[in-house]
Amino acid sequence: MSHVTLHAKVMPSTIDTGKPLVILHGLFGMGDNWGSHARHWASKGMHVHLLDMRNHGRSAHVPIHTYEAMSEDVRQYLLTHFPQQSVTLLGHSMGGKVAMHLACHHPELVEKLLVADIGPKAYPPHHKEVIEAMHALDLSSIQSRMEADRAMEKHLPSRSLRQFLLKNLTWKQDKQLGWKFNLPILSSQIQRIGTALDPIAIYHGATLFVRGLASGYILDEDIPDILTHFPLAQLESIEGAGHWLHAEKPEAFREAVESFICD
Repeated sequence: MSHVTLHAKVMPSTIDTGKPLVILHGLFGMGDNWGSHARHWASKGMHVHLLDMRNHGRSAHVPIHTYEAMSEDVRQYLLTHFPQQSVTLLGHSMGGKVAMHLACHHPELVEKLLVADIGPKAYPPHHKEVIEAMHALDLSSIQSRMEADRAMEKHLPSRSLRQFLLKNLTWKQDKQLGWKFNLPILSSQIQRIGTALDPIAIYHGATLFVRGLASGYILDEDIPDILTHFPLAQLESIEGAGHWLHAEKPEAFREAVESFICD
């Protein structure tokens, strides 16, 4: 399988013996979204690698967007940068599914697995309003993010969601605003984003799932399925956090991550 060479931002540890922590963002995100967490964890002694997944951020735009393909991208990155070492792998949402897939199929690369607010089950497509709002935006006539924000408001009332998406607007070579992510491909392959983990996929390593209790992505009834795939899995729940738990409750999220990594 051909792979994409992923763009990454690396934040070195403050100590030479720091262990690698590789972070995989979610749909419509990019590694930069995790910058504040990465700086914090680097100050705590971790070598943090923030990856841009294919069709996102500064990584290549390609026609295929499957978990098999994304997992292979990350595998090649790990083989290149950590040829003699396993890593702690943290993934949120879509990135969490990629992390699960990689850990199950290549457990020798993953020392510890952290999954933020996504389970191994299938999820029905639920980004219709977001995609429609972005397609409705006439970027040929918009001159600033503020204009784009006002134009998207009637489709997406959540200001925090709009701000998250609009971080992906950038000036293109033709002096016109455009998306950093590959909107046509992500829109056309959105059904694949919800695909379940292979029923026979199992990872026997240390695993932590962190969910937001106000999210609904991981329900109590999902726990048996999680334990089928990840027999050593622990579950931490963050009160008052939604799907973007790392942004909504950053201190509680960091505490859960650090206690697991340092255990």
